[in-house]
Amino acid sequence: MRFLGINAIFHDPAAALVVDGEVVAAAEEERFSRRKHGKRPLPFSAWELPERAAAWCLERAGLRPEDLDAVAYSYDPDLVRPGGPGLDEGWEDLRTTYARRAPAFLASVLPGLDSERVRYVPHHVAHAASAGLAAPYRDSAVLVCDGRGEAVSHLAGHYRDGELTILAAQELPHSLGLMYEEVTQHLGFLRSSDEYKVMAMASYGEPRHLGALREVIRPDGEGGFRVEPVDWGGYAKALERGEPWTEEHADLAASVQRRLEEVLLDLARWLHGRTGDRCLTMAGGVALNCVANTRLLAEGPFEELWVQPAAGDAGTALGGALHLAQAFGEPAAPMPGADLGRGWSDEELAAWLDVARVPYERPADLAGAVAAELAADEIVAWFQGRGEYGPRALGHRSLLAHPGREANTERLNDVKGREQFRPVAPMVLAERAHEIFGRGPVPSPYMLFVHDVRPEWRERIPAVVHVDGTARIQTVDRADDPLLARMLREFELRTGLPVVVNTSLNTAGRPMVDDPRDALECFGSAPVDLLALGPYLIRRREVFAT
Repeated sequence: MRFLGINAIFHDPAAALVVDGEVVAAAEEERFSRRKHGKRPLPFSAWELPERAAAWCLERAGLRPEDLDAVAYSYDPDLVRPGGPGLDEGWEDLRTTYARRAPAFLASVLPGLDSERVRYVPHHVAHAASAGLAAPYRDSAVLVCDGRGEAVSHLAGHYRDGELTILAAQELPHSLGLMYEEVTQHLGFLRSSDEYKVMAMASYGEPRHLGALREVIRPDGEGGFRVEPVDWGGYAKALERGEPWTEEHADLAASVQRRLEEVLLDLARWLHGRTGDRCLTMAGGVALNCVANTRLLAEGPFEELWVQPAAGDAGTALGGALHLAQAFGEPAAPMPGADLGRGWSDEELAAWLDVARVPYERPADLAGAVAAELAADEIVAWFQGRGEYGPRALGHRSLLAHPGREANTERLNDVKGREQFRPVAPMVLAERAHEIFGRGPVPSPYMLFVHDVRPEWRERIPAVVHVDGTARIQTVDRADDPLLARMLREFELRTGLPVVVNTSLNTAGRPMVDDPRDALECFGSAPVDLLALGPYLIRRREVFAT
């Protein structure tokens, strides 16, 4: 059977396709439209659909809209409480109206689709399915935490043989995700977009306000929590976009981050007490907080923790499709990886380069050639295979650099046009990770945890060590990604370092590079030395030779 999932209601519109229980394709609309996050999370943008992402998913499988058995829309307007707390005052009815008309909208952008085949899947149920049904476990506890859905901001439950039992859900206006969004905006960043910057800033501060925040952000003892209104200005002056931050802002970020971790730990302990499961699966935007995830695994009651790599709203497209597959009696297989987006053959890539009229070469040993350039301290744009689903670059659409040059952190932040306090990440072969990194799970293929960098390695790979001595690592499995693994091995042979810097292939405010044109445009506009586009190498000094 064939199920298409659609996320459209808030932000990060996306589509995903599940065929005969297998995840075939998934992609965010931003990768096609080149608009970061696809759209802003406003009620009057709720009509915008991921039409290009959906059309591509069908094309990938050779299907037409009329071939679909059902379409999941990851929001149920019948669950919205008119005039309920925590909603967009004066505008929520517009969002609900658009959601009710979604079947007709979808039929108009996917000609041939029967609107009667569109099914509403509650937002947090779709999040839960993206974790519990996509994970490599048949049974698990599941925890969802984000800004908001129809009327709640959190779900706790468990899966047994693919069936979800909901044990707790937190009603709005209480929301950990909205709380974190508020402080993001207060610190001069874009809410529903830049929350990871607050997490990075937190490492520069001390949680001086933790006691006060414990009074207004607290678990309720029944699997939920309370978040009272907070006067953020009482802790730190509000910042305008781009205004420099100070110690008081870092201390506020540290306090909020620490309190988030504490409440999540309490929720996990409550959930474990009700389920006794050894495995916890997570989704929702809060699950992208890799610092909190690491603490949950280290101090929480669960032996294993699996986080959906597209844990934000984009992941509800996949979760909705998986939920329908299960509901129609077709158990879904675990997702095969995050590389679920577009890809091109060698011949297609060569055609792009020929049209662009840029000089290129096809080395006999691509991995060795790239490793040699990295060893010479060149920055490499790495474009290989299918694009990633979710916000992390995982060795398919990446910028790579030498980790032993401390200046490369600043250099890469300059290339990308982003704040200098933000760290860059290391990729490492899975079998070498324990040698270099301490606390944190291995394997860690999706960059969703932080690991302590062992003291003896901190001076050897300074570019990837954050101010608190941690790194958000990506482990590489030889069987899953032999080319990337070979490049890492070749780099170590030349430098003695089994680690390479990996950050997303994009510049500030733009989505991750997705197709060959995006890659060439980024290469042409940013000071990148080498582009590895499939098996081909394009050198900056040759392209811009005078």
